Amino acid sequence: MSTVLAMLAAVLLDHVWGEPRRAHPLVLFGRMANWIEQRTYADRRISGGLAWSLAVLPCVVVLLIVQRYAPMWLAWCMAVIVLYAALGLRSLGEHAQPVASALVADDLDAARVAVSRMVSRDTAALSAEQVATAATESVLENGADAVFGALFWFAVLGAPGALLYRLANTLDAMWGYRTPRYTRFGWASARLDDVLNFIPARLTAFTYAMCGHFDGAVRCWHTQAPRWKSPNAGPVMAAGAGALRVKLGGAAPYHGAWVLRPELGAGACADAMSIERALGLVRRGVVLWLVVALLIGFGMWGSAHA
Repeated sequence: MSTVLAMLAAVLLDHVWGEPRRAHPLVLFGRMANWIEQRTYADRRISGGLAWSLAVLPCVVVLLIVQRYAPMWLAWCMAVIVLYAALGLRSLGEHAQPVASALVADDLDAARVAVSRMVSRDTAALSAEQVATAATESVLENGADAVFGALFWFAVLGAPGALLYRLANTLDAMWGYRTPRYTRFGWASARLDDVLNFIPARLTAFTYAMCGHFDGAVRCWHTQAPRWKSPNAGPVMAAGAGALRVKLGGAAPYHGAWVLRPELGAGACADAMSIERALGLVRRGVVLWLVVALLIGFGMWGSAHA
């Protein structure tokens, strides 16, 4: 039950406070990762693996040791704080809502600026539909990365699991690009993130199906996800698009060139309401996970005291 209560407390803290405004732990970690990159970089996979290990493993080991020898109440509080720092549910809405609001106000320039804070693609020439598509995709994918993945690894391995997952996810966002600099150096970061996300991504896809249009989500998941180049983003976004009954995917501009991507979902084209509905899907999914966790926790507590 302590794990379940910690999950509830962390989600509540995220709802009330959102991300820390000053000295966010992940920002500090990013600076440390940059420092490590400057001193270990070489255009080799082994260098990237070494950099990943130096950035992630000491943090996780220190947390393991501190929690092991801390009083139980302090270890629990630390677990809540770690999970709270790993979650980005409120932040997801804070980034996506301005895009939807700008689209509703028919202010395409403002919508492009707002969505540029969410995605890595070029946004200056996007149409309103393409802006809505980008934001909706980002909400669905980050629901897996910044919410459900952290909850999953916390439930499985406690605070060290959530920390390991979130740091690995951060390094994937920093180093996991297929660019000349990171194709080899970032290989380990990208592959380790794929491994850590394999189960959470599929649980997220199932969650979207449960909280939306189930048949559409499952059909899109199984027919469209295999065509997506990312083994984890494919199931998440295909199932999410099917659950929302909206069209996503398609061509998108990256680094000055349009990239042809498979279409995802089915139904209406994306718009401001698609973004709002995607946020609602993620939030309902979090409620579902917490209810299931409570039921499991009460069941285990009852068995132990029978």
